[in-house]
Amino acid sequence: MAEILPTHTPALFAAAVQRAAEALRRGELIGLPTETVYGLAANALDREAVARIYALKGRPAENPIIVHIASRGMARELADEWPGLADRLADEFWPGPLTLVVRRSTAIPDVVTAGGDTVGLRWPMHPLMPAVIQLTGFPLAAPSANLANQLSPTCAAHVASQLGDRLALIIDGGDCNVGIESTVVDVTRGTPVVLRPGMISAAAIQATASRIDTGPASPPSPVDREEAPSLSEVLRSPGMLARHYAPRGRLMVWSWTDETELYQRLAKAGILPGTVRVIAYRQIPLSGQLPHIHVVPDDAEAYARALYGQLHACDDDGAEWIIVEEPPSSPQWEGIRDRLRRASTP
Repeated sequence: MAEILPTHTPALFAAAVQRAAEALRRGELIGLPTETVYGLAANALDREAVARIYALKGRPAENPIIVHIASRGMARELADEWPGLADRLADEFWPGPLTLVVRRSTAIPDVVTAGGDTVGLRWPMHPLMPAVIQLTGFPLAAPSANLANQLSPTCAAHVASQLGDRLALIIDGGDCNVGIESTVVDVTRGTPVVLRPGMISAAAIQATASRIDTGPASPPSPVDREEAPSLSEVLRSPGMLARHYAPRGRLMVWSWTDETELYQRLAKAGILPGTVRVIAYRQIPLSGQLPHIHVVPDDAEAYARALYGQLHACDDDGAEWIIVEEPPSSPQWEGIRDRLRRASTP
């Protein structure tokens, strides 16, 4: 099993950074925290190391990987073009949960970009990964540290539960304080295009850029198999496949006005109360007829921090069905709605 290194004191943090850098220089894969989710990290300039990420996760080769950097200068070195729009968005949101898709330089191996001519770059806000990048001197390819299409990890224990027998080292940087994957914005087309929603909303991007287009994966329109990119297409961002971020139990997103309506829907669907976990934030069942209720905050940022943890708990309990109360359709919830849509796709 992987060794899990704590970081809760300055000395432990420094030791963990050193150990992580040594492992990455050897071409190893390790689990590293960011503010969004934990990443499965490797030297982004090492083709063989990145190929091992795909193999370990069972990730489709057509699904590109985001590259993490620790300075604007490093980002420019990895980009063939760096438009003014990228600077404006970086000024506003970096370090932070925003990935910018730019034309890639020849330094980026094809395996990172799934053969495409663009690369997604992000400067994480969590202090651990930038410290490791600065010590190694190279950027890190780091998709979420989970098996392909399964729940993303938001704490070290989540990484260990899925990949602990396949990794030598996991750095425990605490719970992720954003909780879902970054917003991804393509800045190669003159006008920004949101490829994957996140907790930086399209409205926030629009406030920085003069205008914004939304790509086919952007809310509020539902994403289905016809609208989602096929694996024969070159994807510019991860998280664009129809099914993603999914628990083992069958997840459905419902709305209900009271408990009676919820019970009626469960009965109509043939779902027994003992087999279902309900995740709710406003219409919370209180009668006791449902034994497994998970209450999450009625606030988008706090909800995002809690979401994957609650879904992991449902998996740990062996939930057959997971009913999630439908979130609001306001801009600050668009990333959450996107994740739930993909998690509920059969």
